[in-house]
Amino acid sequence: MPSPPKLGYLNPMARFRLRRRTWLILIIGPLLLALAALAWGRRQMRGSLAQLDGVQTVSGLAAAVTITRDALGVPTITGASRRDVARATGFVHAQDRFFQMDLLRRRGAGELAELFGRAALSLDQEARRHGFRRTAAQVLTQANPADRDLLSAYTAGVNAGLAALAQTPWEYLALRLTPQPWREEDSVLCIYAMWFDLQDHKGSFELNREALRRTLGQGALDFLAPRGNSWDAALDGSVFPVAPLPKFGFKPNGTPTRSARLAPEPESRFVLGSNAFAVSGAHTVTGAALLANDMHLGLAVPHIWYRAVLQWTDATGPRRIVGVTLPGTPIMTIGSNGHVAWGFTDAYADTTDVIVTETEAVAQTYYRTPHGWAEIQDRQEEIKVKGEKSVPFIARWTEWGPIIAGPKDGRYLVLRWTAHDAEATNLRLRDMETVRTTTEALAVAHQAGLPNENILLADADGQIAWTIIGRVPRRVGYDGRLPVSWAYGDRRWDGWLKPEEIPVITTQPQGHAAASLATEGILWSGNNRAVGGAAYALLGDSGYDDGPRARQIRDDLRALLASGKKATAADLHAVQLDDRAVFLERWQKFFNEVLTDAVIVTNPALAQLRATVRQWQGHASIDSAAYRLVKNFRGHVAERALAPFTELAEASDTPFNYRNFMFEDALWQLVHEQPARLLNPAHASWSALLLAAANDVLADTQAAGLASADFTWGDRNRLAMQHPFSRILPAWIAQFLNLPAQPLPGDNDMPRVQSPRAGQSERLVVSPGRESEGIFTMPGGQSGHPLSPYYRAGHEAWVRGEPTPLLPGPTQHTLILQP
Repeated sequence: MPSPPKLGYLNPMARFRLRRRTWLILIIGPLLLALAALAWGRRQMRGSLAQLDGVQTVSGLAAAVTITRDALGVPTITGASRRDVARATGFVHAQDRFFQMDLLRRRGAGELAELFGRAALSLDQEARRHGFRRTAAQVLTQANPADRDLLSAYTAGVNAGLAALAQTPWEYLALRLTPQPWREEDSVLCIYAMWFDLQDHKGSFELNREALRRTLGQGALDFLAPRGNSWDAALDGSVFPVAPLPKFGFKPNGTPTRSARLAPEPESRFVLGSNAFAVSGAHTVTGAALLANDMHLGLAVPHIWYRAVLQWTDATGPRRIVGVTLPGTPIMTIGSNGHVAWGFTDAYADTTDVIVTETEAVAQTYYRTPHGWAEIQDRQEEIKVKGEKSVPFIARWTEWGPIIAGPKDGRYLVLRWTAHDAEATNLRLRDMETVRTTTEALAVAHQAGLPNENILLADADGQIAWTIIGRVPRRVGYDGRLPVSWAYGDRRWDGWLKPEEIPVITTQPQGHAAASLATEGILWSGNNRAVGGAAYALLGDSGYDDGPRARQIRDDLRALLASGKKATAADLHAVQLDDRAVFLERWQKFFNEVLTDAVIVTNPALAQLRATVRQWQGHASIDSAAYRLVKNFRGHVAERALAPFTELAEASDTPFNYRNFMFEDALWQLVHEQPARLLNPAHASWSALLLAAANDVLADTQAAGLASADFTWGDRNRLAMQHPFSRILPAWIAQFLNLPAQPLPGDNDMPRVQSPRAGQSERLVVSPGRESEGIFTMPGGQSGHPLSPYYRAGHEAWVRGEPTPLLPGPTQHTLILQP
């Protein structure tokens, strides 16, 4: 058989054609394979899109349920009973957001490493210490039959919705895992995930106060971590006196101090919380009360909230509830039932205590109690880790709670936390769906088991009310501000406060000593201290916000009333978008005073800085360079002025962060009274310290490669709302999952709270019975699927601050769930 001709025997044109075909095969072949793989992946992903139209059989329904969706994908779920509506809610939650639900239950239980491997192990170990999976089982055992029945229907609906998808949710295809069925206790674990988010589950705030007291004494603690400050805006008008300057002093070269600028820019304090405020019917156009609520949480994709309208009929007639749900749970978190509207802010009541526990010296397996020595219980578990062997874990428990540190010097630190008690968590918030007055709603609030929140209420009759939701411990023998020993029985928790002991402020007289009247016809909450006196002593303090945000809301509402205008939903929405920098106004004036002509001579580069600071417009707007410069100046002054107070505490065993304290009054007093004995020894004078802070700000602009005038707030405050997978995927793929990094106005010390990764997770304004006039926006969209038209639907309105209707628009899709 003759051999094929060699390339060298071919004529030049034939060789060219052969080479071209070869290169085309080498280049186009892999490209075609890649395109085919992408097409296959897209088909697989599309298989996990939610069903929007048609008929789907769901076992367990008593009658058919109709699910309509509008242009934003917001479902209106209409059924014959609350139980059927719960089952259908589980169905749509699973189809739109199952992966998010899975993350929530795993966060509550400490089981994220099973999905993400060793990267999530430390988070799981932290969660396993609290043992919430076993506590969730106890919650179910204690639940009343109606709540358990609702949860059972919801759970069945979740699993039906998951099974009805044509393909496994796309996230599990990427992880090469199979989603696990939903269980009733998983819904309780979703609530425990919120306990982790909203409360101090490490005892950090208390330990920080103790570190400061231990290193510098009670005077420094009272000065730097006061109970209140001059920005307080308590509902009852209570105030605390300003603490005096500490009597001690810092010796030159005798205290370790910072002299260098901290890079890149000063860290801001972000208080995880919310805004809520209400106006009574006496001051509204309609005579019905108005409620506004924007909850401040971390921002990620998919978004935490899921909008819904729930409709059914019971013995009293038709019901309609509109608001937001937490995927993984069957109840409306905030919203309106047509008679009463409710909203939340984090209460920062003190529900955790660090207990100093004495242990015996040898094996350190026993600890002292009022009844003698007791043995530490070792709860042995295994944490599943993707791609590896399971990791053993031991949570060490006492009768009061888990050990969080030690042993050191013969002592353990134990955390006593309300969340560890099964009776502190329940589904009783669902009773809010049927209340008709604020008085009835207050009774529900005092029975509901959730992380402690300020709850604000408004009803169709024009009444408004505030109280605390959730269990509050009754302390005996101490105030809870610092760690103490419970070994001798003189300091302890003695059950919970009774409902009639929980403070209430309302326009409707309640007839018990803990209630007082809201005489102005307005109520407000911005995670600030709400009450003083005996009520404050009962609630305690686990890190209230400084107060500027709540004060600005209060003053906005007072100005509205003073204008003589009757309030509308648009007026309250405008308050939510208020980005005026009232808190930093005095710091802008002070910065300008520091940048004197004599200072400019020492560093001419500061001239441009001063010129930009003088262009102050008084807003945290995206085009404001002055706002960012002034904010950084305050931050650098704080770092330098407070360094001798904090560095010894930072050197202790406890992770220390003074930004958790209300230090504004202390800082302002220091830089204006300028006591020589409290000067940071790294500086020759207070003037030198302030000049160094000004130069720090200049260095910030230089590090950014920007002129002062271009150093805008929007450049720093860009949205970073990202999908969990964006950290492990190439950037060109992640960009399709993440939301655009748009510059946003607002900051922490004003009503329009915004940072790159946290902020207003929704904006709700509603008057009960007039939901058609309500306003609602939220970041992100309804669906967690990037191929869904509802993945980003509505997001731009939230970015721009545009009011969009609370109620869904015209129906675009209809799905019937039939028995």
